[in-house]
Amino acid sequence: MRETRISLFMTFSILISIGVVMIYSSSGIYALEVMNNGTHFLMRHLMFLMIGSILMFLIMMMDYRLLQRWAKPILGCVVILLVLVLIPGIGKMSSGARRWFNLGPINFQPSEMAKVALIIYLADFLSRKQDCIKSLKKGFIPPMLVMGLLCGLILKQPDMGNTILIFSITLSMLFAAGARIKHLLSIFMPAIPVAVFLVWMEPYRLRRIVAFMDPWADPQGSGFQLSQSQIALGSGGFWGVGLGKSEQKLLYLPAAHTDFIFSIIGEELGFLGALAVIFLFALFIWHVTRILRQTVDSFGYYLCFGILMMLSIQIVVNFGVSIGALPTKGLPLPFISYGGSALIFNMMVVGLILNISRTQDLGNG
Repeated sequence: MRETRISLFMTFSILISIGVVMIYSSSGIYALEVMNNGTHFLMRHLMFLMIGSILMFLIMMMDYRLLQRWAKPILGCVVILLVLVLIPGIGKMSSGARRWFNLGPINFQPSEMAKVALIIYLADFLSRKQDCIKSLKKGFIPPMLVMGLLCGLILKQPDMGNTILIFSITLSMLFAAGARIKHLLSIFMPAIPVAVFLVWMEPYRLRRIVAFMDPWADPQGSGFQLSQSQIALGSGGFWGVGLGKSEQKLLYLPAAHTDFIFSIIGEELGFLGALAVIFLFALFIWHVTRILRQTVDSFGYYLCFGILMMLSIQIVVNFGVSIGALPTKGLPLPFISYGGSALIFNMMVVGLILNISRTQDLGNG
């Protein structure tokens, strides 16, 4: 699988490079206006890249199977962090949400770690309980309880985007392990009215749904972000307006360097550039799928599958939100969007995938 690893790493490196260029392009004016420093977000992103690179290569050098014995302690630490971040004076409040720890120059978001910890826990659980995965009591309820605890704590922040992501990862991994469809439906079907209730109870969530249905009904209000995103994508045409020449980044499109960076890519690099980014992500997913298919270790298989689902869902949701096909969820585009914790943990899981592939080769050798 050496050739696959090399291709995967090259694709990943190209996406990271595109992210560096587009973060500087999309955030420069905003950073100059708000921070009085046009390179503020670029320099911070480079710092996150350096931290992520170090951690990624450290993970590549270890034996990933050691994570199996640490699955429960890692999950326990995450639960503690998710509780602590909700405490005033410990967790940092920003824009009405308490999701971060302020660690000097870095804001650490424990929900990003929670996704990885959940995947490690589920990979361990499913590899050990394969014989009783169809059992409601032994194979289904335990992971549901863990998922419910994490979702409840993350929803309290509030962060519905990562809550839905954790829910989706859990059901996907259980489905892949052979859980009974009726057990999965028993969770999925009640989740729909619960989601509707959660949206209805929070005005800002309801506004997002209304804006999604027709952003042009209120282009200066609830539909502003989505309408500006569509303007950006439409303005790019086939060839784009040119790198660095976006007009929507001139304080029109909110979150231009984070959740809506794909819209700036579409505007500056056009349909061709946006299609190239989509192709690179498809190529990345294809390489991960090839590694997954050749992984014989059950823990490594479920670990790789969980990571694949986590990244794939985030990619699809981000693209969907940018083009107006999905309601705004607040999930960044992996490897490209600005975001410290998300970038670092996404780089770490890429290190895990490469580690799994290398270990399979060594085992076969």
